Parts: sequence; structure tokens; C-alpha cells
Amino acid sequence: MIVTDELRLAASAPGAKDERVDARWTRPALAALLLATAVLYLWGLGSNGWANDYYAAAAQAGTQNFTAWLFGSHDAGNAITVDKPPASLWVMALSGRLFGFNAFTMLLPQAVMGVGSVAVLYAAVRRVSGPAAGLIAGAALALTPVAALMFRFNNPDALLVLLMVVAAYCVLRATETASTRWMMLAGCALGFAFLTKLLQAFLVVPGLALAFLVAAPVGMWRRIGSLAAGAAAMVYSAGWFIALVELWPAGSRPYIGGSTDNSLLQLALGYNGIERIAGGGGPGGGMGPGPGGPGGVRPLFFGGEPGIGRMFGDSMGTQASWLLPAALIGLVAGLWFTRRTPRTAGVRAALLMWGGWVLVTGAVFSFMDGTIHPYYTVALAPAVAALLGISVRELWRGRRFPAPRVVMAIMSAATGVWAFILLDRTPDWWPAVRWVVLVGSVVVASILAVGAHRLGRATTVLAVTAAMLGLAGPTAYTLATVANAHGGPMVVAGPSVGVSGFDGDGPDRHAPPDGPGRFGAAADNPALENIVREASTRWAAATVGSMTASSLELKTGASVMAIGGFTGSDDSPTLEQFQAYVAHREVHYFIAGGHGGPPRRNHGEASAIATWVQQNFTPIDVGGATVYDLFEPIVR
Repeated sequence: MIVTDELRLAASAPGAKDERVDARWTRPALAALLLATAVLYLWGLGSNGWANDYYAAAAQAGTQNFTAWLFGSHDAGNAITVDKPPASLWVMALSGRLFGFNAFTMLLPQAVMGVGSVAVLYAAVRRVSGPAAGLIAGAALALTPVAALMFRFNNPDALLVLLMVVAAYCVLRATETASTRWMMLAGCALGFAFLTKLLQAFLVVPGLALAFLVAAPVGMWRRIGSLAAGAAAMVYSAGWFIALVELWPAGSRPYIGGSTDNSLLQLALGYNGIERIAGGGGPGGGMGPGPGGPGGVRPLFFGGEPGIGRMFGDSMGTQASWLLPAALIGLVAGLWFTRRTPRTAGVRAALLMWGGWVLVTGAVFSFMDGTIHPYYTVALAPAVAALLGISVRELWRGRRFPAPRVVMAIMSAATGVWAFILLDRTPDWWPAVRWVVLVGSVVVASILAVGAHRLGRATTVLAVTAAMLGLAGPTAYTLATVANAHGGPMVVAGPSVGVSGFDGDGPDRHAPPDGPGRFGAAADNPALENIVREASTRWAAATVGSMTASSLELKTGASVMAIGGFTGSDDSPTLEQFQAYVAHREVHYFIAGGHGGPPRRNHGEASAIATWVQQNFTPIDVGGATVYDLFEPIVR
């Protein structure tokens, strides 16, 4: 008798319960999971301050000006947008308009998105493997360290994850009945995910499409037609905004930050597309010019070296890989055990979908040679959690048979060993945890292999113990993530002993991750803040890059032009445009030395503007900052 038949026999044996039907404990357990997730993500949420000042300034600008909100402008004067599309900023700015803009109301939607992601993932997994599997998956996602980081932060990743999980749920619904309507809803979710973080949203498409193409209960041409309808909905739900940007007169909207030709489509295909994959054009781009320097070693905050081991390496391993070995083992075992089930089997379709998500996204992240950061791995967390929940629950149903028990034992032991390795990377932080997890997991694995079917009521104790040990490592890192404040564009989950500082040549391994002097921080300068706050022009001030501009905008509420965008390397405004702004008295001050961080390109226009200002206006010292009053040119 093959293992597939053994699992089916276990599920249909006399007295066996159909656990896909909600029991009385299901709703209270789900409510407890969601409540605990909400507490985890909301606890001390304001301690992160403005989190990433770059996006916080744009969210604030969106509360002050409709055009800034629509296009995701970095400033209310609408000089330039951030280098991502604006969907996540729309949500944060709307929260600020409704409740008043501050750090908590800005981050509140992110935490809500985290709870929503857990709820939707539970619903998706429950549809194929029952509520127990859904609870396992939801808990695994909630307790992934990088998820706790991003669902308490203002980067676009929180909305991206929520929309991708919603798309996966819609595809599962579509697969059950070959529903074109559900496929179109999945396409709409992915389209808006594109408007959140561009091409990264499409990494899940192969897995979603494969599941529907294999398992939908209709003929092949009907399946292809439904997929085409979903693709059309995806293009439409993303394309309307691209068309809006392209058709809107360029002179009455902000420049598209990060692009080379003021085009959102070029941004998607260039800096946030090909350059991310092929490298060479930005920070961390291959072994060429970038944070590591020409021919140097890529800094850990930029993902470490490309290769098959990147997801498990020093840079990314502790972010989201805690349960990845078990999930991959469960994926292989699940596909093997269901190899002779009907084509339309829901469990196999789900394994194909979530497995495709993990394998494609993981492969791209592993081998891409451009800019990548450890927190990108949050995109893997839902699929890893789903694979874990489905495989554990389905294997547990067949625990009376040797093969499922052995696989579960291997998954438990692999999780314990890998958690030990990850925890050993911070040996001075809670050193006992790694030994407890290792020894406990090996003991539980041994019991699972030889006696899981003989314990009677003690079986529940074994299951709970295995779950606690498996989640102990990521839970510890998640609690450390929540307990510590995080800020700036370079953040990592876990205790404050990792790599996050950046000194221009590489990571500062001795700097606290979010302490003074981090990349993205700007020192307080009350005198400078006062003159900016009192200015009444379209832009109170201008400075190269976003570092000083973001900080001043948040502290004063004024509009500050970030010349050249994020790093000062975008060709906007041009020297001629800036001269026109000055001539029309639309910008009051120029602040020298505002840029920081690794440039993507040379500061051509920014350098020309700075030189012109220095030659035509008198510098004054304001609290240690060099400032030029653009209303007072040098009289020659």
C-alpha cells in the first residue's frame, strides 16, 4: 500500500474526524491568534519613531497635498517622488488624514496589515488542510522575525505581503471551481501589489499560475482562458496608474524618483527591475562599484554574496529561514505522497502554489546580483508558513504509518539543528535557548519516529511540545525585534547585535543597528529647523539627497526639496529648473552637505546646482550647518 493510500486510510478510519470542518475550538483559537498578533505588532509601536524617514516624509507630504498623495511625492511642493510606486504611501497618508499624522498613526496600518496577512493566510491554508493547519501557518507567519520587523515599519513590504497572500487565497478559491471571477480578483490584488513594490510582486505568479493550470477542474483551454482573464485584470489594475503618470503633464506632477527619464515604467524595468537582477547599476550591484567598493566584498546588509546559500547566510538566515528547511522537506514529502491523487486534489494544488512561491522567490533572491536587503525575505514568510502548516497537518493525520512519522521526525530534527546554528550566530544573546531547542527537538524527533501513534492522550502533549520547540528560535528573535527600536533604511530583525550600520565602505559591525550616525539619520539642529519652519515659500529649503530633507520635513512640517531624490543622483531638478525656482522665489534656502549614502550614479545636476549656489550666494552658519539664503544673491 503506497503512502498516499495510508494517509487517506488514516483520515477515513472509524472515529477519525474530518478536521476541515470547524470544531468548537476553532473560532476561539483563531481569535486568540489574531489578538496575540495584534498585541505583538502594536506593542510599543511608537518606539520606532518615524522608522524610515524617507517614506515617512512622503507620507506626511501626502497628508498636506493631494498631488503629493497621488504620486507619492517626497515633498508637498512636488519636486520628486520616492523611488517606489505610492500604494503603501496612500494608506499611511490616509491614516494620517483620519487620525492626525504622527509616528503611531503612520505605522498603525502596517500593523493592521500584519494581522490581516495572518488572517488571510489562515483562511487559505484552512481551505485545504483544516483549521489546525491554518493556525500553524498563521502562527509561523506572525512569529517570523522579519515579518515582525516589516509589519511595524513603514517600508512598502507590509502591503506587498498582504496583497500577495490575498492573491494566493483568491487563486485557491478559483482552483476549486475553475472560477474566472476569483482569478480576476487574484489579478487585481497582484496589480496593486505591483503599485506597491513593482516587479517583486510578480515573483509569486509562476506558483499561482501553476496551481491553477494543474488542478482547476475543467479542460485545459478553459484553464488557459481563466489565467488570461486573471492576467488581464492584473495588467489593468496596475496599468491605470502607469497610464495616469505617463499622460499627466510632467510639469504639473513630481519627477519620478529613481528613473532616468521621468517614467514609472522605466523605474519598474530599470532601477527596480533589470538593475536589481543583473546588478552594476546601484548599491550592492555585483562586485562592481557599490557599497563594497570596486572588486570588494558585498556588505552583509546588501545580502551577502549571491549563491544558493544566500537565504541561509549571515545576512539573511536569521530573518526568515528558521522554518525553511522543514518547509522544503514537507514540500517534497507532500508532493511525493500525493503523486497519485486526482489532478484536482486541493492539498497538492496548494503545495504546488506555495512551493512555487518559495522556490521562484528564493531563487531570484539568492542569485540576483543587484541591490537586495535582508528584509526582502519577508516575501518568503507566508509561503514558508503555509507549507509548514499543510505538510505538518497532513503528515500528522498519517502518523500511524512509518513514513509520515519519519518525515515529521526529520522535519523536527532539522528545525532544531538549524535553529541552533542560527542562534549560535549571536552566542552571547540568550545562550541557553539554542541548547534547549536543539536537545528538545532531537528528543521529540526520536519520539515521533518510533512512538507517536502509541501515546494516546499524551499525543497532544507531544504535538504542543514539538510546536513550541520549532517556534522557539524565531519567537525569541521576534520578541527581540519588537523590544528594540528600529529606524533608517537599513534595518534587520533580531537582537541589537547584527549588521546594520553603514559607513560608506561597508557595514559597521560594532555600531548599534539603529543608533546615532546610522545611514539615514540627521542630527538635530534647532536653529536650522526654526528658519525652515518660518519660511513660507513652496519649498522652505532645498538640499542634495533625502537624508537632511526628510528629517527637516518631519520636524518642521515644511516642504523641503530633495535635489536628486534619495541619494542625490537623479537628474531632477536640472540646473535650469532650479534657477527658475529661485528666480520666482519658490525656494528660500539651500542647505549644503545634505546627501549621504551610496549614489547610484554621479551627482551631475546636483553638483551643478550646488556649485551655482556657492558661486552666487553667501554662506551663513546656522547651528553648524552651512546655509545659503536664496533671497539674497551676491551683489557683483
